[in-house]
Amino acid sequence: MSANDTITSRECPRPVIGEREDTITADDNRLRMRVAFVSETWHPEINGVTHTLGHLAHHLHDRGARLQLIRPRPPQPHRDELMSEELHTGAIPIPDYDGVRMGIPAPLRLARLWREQRPDVIYIATEGPLGTTALLQARRLGIPVVSGFHTNFDQYSQYYILLKILRPLVRPFLRLFHNATTTTLVPTSAQAEALTDYGYRHVRVLGRGLDSRRFSPAHRSRTLRAEWGASDDTPVALHVGRLAAEKNVMLLIDSLEAMRRRHPGMVAVIVGDGPQRAALEKRLPWVHFAGFQRDTALAAHYASADIFLFPSLSETYGNVVIEAMASGLAVVAFDCAAAGELIEDNHQGRLAPPEDNGAFVDAAVALCDDRAATQAMGEAASERVKALEWPAIGKTFTNYLLETQEVSGGR
Repeated sequence: MSANDTITSRECPRPVIGEREDTITADDNRLRMRVAFVSETWHPEINGVTHTLGHLAHHLHDRGARLQLIRPRPPQPHRDELMSEELHTGAIPIPDYDGVRMGIPAPLRLARLWREQRPDVIYIATEGPLGTTALLQARRLGIPVVSGFHTNFDQYSQYYILLKILRPLVRPFLRLFHNATTTTLVPTSAQAEALTDYGYRHVRVLGRGLDSRRFSPAHRSRTLRAEWGASDDTPVALHVGRLAAEKNVMLLIDSLEAMRRRHPGMVAVIVGDGPQRAALEKRLPWVHFAGFQRDTALAAHYASADIFLFPSLSETYGNVVIEAMASGLAVVAFDCAAAGELIEDNHQGRLAPPEDNGAFVDAAVALCDDRAATQAMGEAASERVKALEWPAIGKTFTNYLLETQEVSGGR
């Protein structure tokens, strides 16, 4: 084994190779299957992909599945307690994309792991070098693969040098990659339709879930609003996310400045961090920059605001949109991804046509003008997403894995 590759394993009982057992037993409804996750990013990294994968892994683990994880070596030693086995490969940074790394392919180590601890199905969440190597090894070993379309590389390629160079190749490569898997899971029906029109096969929808007990208007805090300098009647605009070019932060700046010109007493709060934070702080010295927030603190930041600004066009979904909606915020977003599926314009928030920056700014200012309408939209938003619970999403994900295993003939 090379110095760049590590495998850790827990002793767990495993069925005898060659025996066919029921995937779910009738008496305890427990899963009897092995699932391997392959991803270039994983907890404790904070992003939409790790957020989703963490919930899916927890659901499978809680139902008795045995899990494997293949990922780049984390910067600080870390092992996920849900995993029976982990394979860490070497990692290299992506040029011009701060904080994000690619896994160095380790085909021989990966093949050995899967020969010795063969998964029933593999879920590949990222299409980088590690994901590509995993797909090739899985096909060589005859292990069925489900892939996830978590990142909109076509949009990201507008902002990063390496992706700009590779952009003519990105779309056909992604189609080739996903069509080599049994099923491709996407978060919205609109994206499923778009990918199918482009030639993707076997595309299915797997939405995103929400912990409605964690994100709720009940966590609104007058104390926190007072720290921001906001009274009950002061409009508070919030943004949560990575502060990076692909998140359309220039439009965020334009929107906040327009809102403040109309309402000089308004308050703005930005939660998150990233390579554009310093530039934002310099341009918007009056904004409260809260950095990363977690758990109850994050829930309080959401619920203590009134308007949520989400100018990104690069998302495949946008988990923060449904978190904001659940927290009782009126959302301003473009008519795409989660916002396009869940928000009716002028009912749960305001939608702007994609790429129409002027309409986005006008919508943000309009919500500042009408406190009563903003409050009503926030209440409607909270009601709209109450049914989006992670257990239901986890069950759908499990069923897709089981279907893939059955289609491929199981063991």
